[in-house]
Amino acid sequence: MVINSVRELFNSEPFQPFRVRASRGAAYEVCNPGLVVVLKSQVLIVKPDSDRYSLVPFLHVAGVELFGNGRPHRRRRSRR
Repeated sequence: MVINSVRELFNSEPFQPFRVRASRGAAYEVCNPGLVVVLKSQVLIVKPDSDRYSLVPFLHVAGVELFGNGRPHRRRRSRR
């Protein structure tokens, strides 16, 4: 279940940055556990150094994924 994955990543020691993917394709990066609030049916993600935030219902969370060393993993295109 997605809610359990988010809570598990949020509470992991040491904290590992992760990305929340929404069903419409938006992605929200969580680099600091102090900028996230896991509620009963949604997650509040605050953007660092701003007054912006996103409130994402768990119903619309398509998945979560870890970063590597605080930097997002990106697929490289193979050269042909």
